[in-house]
Amino acid sequence: MKELGIQNIDELYRDIPEKFRLKQKLNIPKGSSEAEVKRHVENLLAKNKTSATMPTFLGAGCWPHYVPAVVENIILRSELLTAYTPYQPEISQGMLQALFEYQSMICELTGMEVANCSMYDWASAVGEAARMVARITKRSEILVPKIIHPERNATLQTYVEPAEVQVKHVNYDKSTGQLDLEDLKTKISTQTAAVYVENPSYLGFIETEAEAVAQIAHDKGALFIVGVDPVSLGIIKPPGEYGADIVVGEGQPLGIAMNFGGPLLGIFACRGDMELIRQMPGRTIGITTTLDGTKRGFCMALQTREQHIRREKATSNICSNEALCAVASAVYLALLGPQGLKELGETCMIKADYAIKKLSKIEGVKTPIFDAPHFKEFTVNFDDTGKSVQHVHEDLLLYGVHGGKDVSKEFPELGGTALYCVTEVHSKHDIDRLATALEEVLKER
Repeated sequence: MKELGIQNIDELYRDIPEKFRLKQKLNIPKGSSEAEVKRHVENLLAKNKTSATMPTFLGAGCWPHYVPAVVENIILRSELLTAYTPYQPEISQGMLQALFEYQSMICELTGMEVANCSMYDWASAVGEAARMVARITKRSEILVPKIIHPERNATLQTYVEPAEVQVKHVNYDKSTGQLDLEDLKTKISTQTAAVYVENPSYLGFIETEAEAVAQIAHDKGALFIVGVDPVSLGIIKPPGEYGADIVVGEGQPLGIAMNFGGPLLGIFACRGDMELIRQMPGRTIGITTTLDGTKRGFCMALQTREQHIRREKATSNICSNEALCAVASAVYLALLGPQGLKELGETCMIKADYAIKKLSKIEGVKTPIFDAPHFKEFTVNFDDTGKSVQHVHEDLLLYGVHGGKDVSKEFPELGGTALYCVTEVHSKHDIDRLATALEEVLKER
């Protein structure tokens, strides 16, 4: 207090008006022993029902996938867990190599040539991609599908508004869900910086006309951005093979637990065009050798964020990244390898198909809404059952089953519809249990 030049604690808070200050003692209970606190917290936690204790068919951006024990074991090593971020890269060779391996595998997975070493999540990656294409093309609008994850759409709007970039939505085919190519041709213009699609889409179907979308975009001088679930790339053609200039996505399925919704892992990769690379947000790890070629070393090749260069030169205000999550995904991808990822993708698709067939046999249930191939998520409509999605969901919980996400407010034109997710963690018994519980719920009218 003497050093600060104050006489009492109240002087620290003199900028807070007197009328807003608390005039009584805080109602804080007496301290408890460690054992008592532990017992209290365990009792609170016991009220939770998690995906470990009940079948959960909720996805929509954060999906239930199996995380191998070795992934968690490796990222808990102190040299990775406490490294945070390599501000002094010359003494962080282990972390830099792990991130370099992550970038290399993301490039191989997406069919791109350059990847950064992570963004916050899929939503922030979309926002950064939109600002990036606006800088490159000097254009002021981006076209996105009407069927886009609402939270990603909101984040995108927030990112581009200060850059005076307008987001326009492209309609979809009512029967297939596919992007309406005629509507796209009508809306695309010489002011369009990029066209963005999600493949698989937010509602689970695969965008089969992605190559045509790329052609339409490129014919107008616009770039093509694709958002992906990386697990799908084990069985679906990578975006780099159908014209993508930038690929973004969510890395959470690659060895990262749901953790009540985060942290997540934003994937960001692009073509090996220096005009793109130099405008890419975040940081890129590179590899080099000594002059005589006898030793190799890893370095930050590009770090175009405001902490490392002059603020006005920065391409992004991303001031941290998901380094530990990126390392987890690198370990996961290395464990599975191409064949393992292919088998994982096939398993998700086969189990989702089984669930669709099982649920479609229930009277009044329509699934999926769209006539298109689906990956691991699919829509379920309850309009003909006489029950709302919310009531169905609440009743399923009584049967010990967590249903899908209610999307009826997000897409009212689809009626009483929910989005269900099935992955490799769901057994045949789990899916059968969902079908049985749903039948029972719908009988109770």
